[in-house]
Amino acid sequence: MDIVQPAIGLVVWTLVSFVILLIILRKFAWKPILGAVNERERNIEEALSKAEAAKEEMSRLTNENDALLKQARAERDVILAEAKKLKDQIVGEAKEAAQAEGARMIENARIEINNQKAIAMADVKNQVASLSIEIAEKILRKQFEDAKKQDELVSDLLKEVKLK
Repeated sequence: MDIVQPAIGLVVWTLVSFVILLIILRKFAWKPILGAVNERERNIEEALSKAEAAKEEMSRLTNENDALLKQARAERDVILAEAKKLKDQIVGEAKEAAQAEGARMIENARIEINNQKAIAMADVKNQVASLSIEIAEKILRKQFEDAKKQDELVSDLLKEVKLK
């Protein structure tokens, strides 16, 4: 029962020793503890301000990245438009060159056909002339086999010559 109910002297001495302990703690430990708490509070505030600054920097960088992406897309669109324009120009020039070359080839073919046609016509004329001469020669030989007919022809020709 003595352990459960302390004597008044024990309470006084415990109270005195607690006060002395508080004084000693205040004298020697209170300032370092408050200093550590204040330092910790300052560190936390600095960390929060740095986090806020980092958040703002991140937001700024994100905005810059968005602007750069927008600018890059615009430049890409311009480059693609120029490339398409250049492609259309090259295709157009190639078509014109192909059409010009085709027209030149057609004209050359037409000239070649006309030349071949003229050569063939000349050849046909030559053959017709040769055949005509050959036929006339054969007819004349047949007609001049008789000497009387030859004399008549010569006399007719001489009459014609005199008239002119």
